[in-house]
Amino acid sequence: MTPRNLLAAGLFCGLAVACANPQAELAAHEHYETTGGSMKLALIPPAEQDDDGRYLNLDPEGSHGSIATRLGFFGRRILTPFRAGAGAAEHTTEAQVSIEAADSVQWVGHSTLLVSMHGLHFLTDPIWSNTPSPTPPFGPSRFVPPGLALQDLPYIDFILVSHNHYDHLDVPTLKKLAKQFPDTPFVVPKDNAALLNKHGVNNTIELNWGEQTQIGNLTISCLPAQHWSKRGIGDTRQALWSSWSVTSPNKRFYFGGDSAYFSGYKLIGDALGPFDLVALPIGAYSPRDMMQGSHMNPEEAIKAALDLRATRVLPIHYGTFDLSDEPLDEPLARFETALQTMTNNLSALILKIGERHAF
Repeated sequence: MTPRNLLAAGLFCGLAVACANPQAELAAHEHYETTGGSMKLALIPPAEQDDDGRYLNLDPEGSHGSIATRLGFFGRRILTPFRAGAGAAEHTTEAQVSIEAADSVQWVGHSTLLVSMHGLHFLTDPIWSNTPSPTPPFGPSRFVPPGLALQDLPYIDFILVSHNHYDHLDVPTLKKLAKQFPDTPFVVPKDNAALLNKHGVNNTIELNWGEQTQIGNLTISCLPAQHWSKRGIGDTRQALWSSWSVTSPNKRFYFGGDSAYFSGYKLIGDALGPFDLVALPIGAYSPRDMMQGSHMNPEEAIKAALDLRATRVLPIHYGTFDLSDEPLDEPLARFETALQTMTNNLSALILKIGERHAF
């Protein structure tokens, strides 16, 4: 590996880990004031920026570990192409129920979901690449193939992106989707559209926390997350990160993106809950002293689901890529144990990659 590739691989680790209805009507997005209005999000404050333009989290910043912890972690990530895939998420190639049958969700892998609600279809944080990295093939390895081929997608009415880390904003995939669905809008947090526009993805809608847009009969709300952003040198926290809710006349869905556990979950639950289904990240939490400021562990994901007033929780962000130090199968095992010991009022929707289920 050349010095340039070593540098790029190390840079990736700091970025990604520290980390069919073509006629759907797209209404202009509206900014709802925190006072008045039938769709107000009174409890959701907009994201603030410091004097250098860096976005701030709702809660105080958590620790990102000592220098020794981070250097050791980055060194181990350089070797990820040689790591075995034992314990990776299960994959199914069985035929799935029709997406037209009911509101449904399909796990494509990692944080990528194909969600169908009220006759419309959308994707979350789509990544079909084998390596989420600025310099592939160096970077985390994909241990499980996508659960659905790009060419097998239904018409996609919109695409949600939570933040700009490479395992969530995958430019090669977004360019393919923009070509495949030229009229489909990409809904992103503030200051992320420029990156997409740079790569020819021009149909974008940017929102701040607490802002909403209407696509067909679905309301999309941009909501807080406790995380950060970075893709290169000097752009730390210059683009916003978020979670998302999508509500139809009869269902409420929440996509957590990537986040530490924080007070915002209760704010979101009070403002927009209860939710029929919440998709929450449960992996990439080890070493804990480095990850606790930006990634939940499985037990915290259960707490977040309860704060969100969820009926059902779908674990994501585990078992697909090698992003952190915990064994690939540990997040789901801990999640299932926590679900049994921490609550009697919450059920889980645990999917194999490629599996679709009604909700």
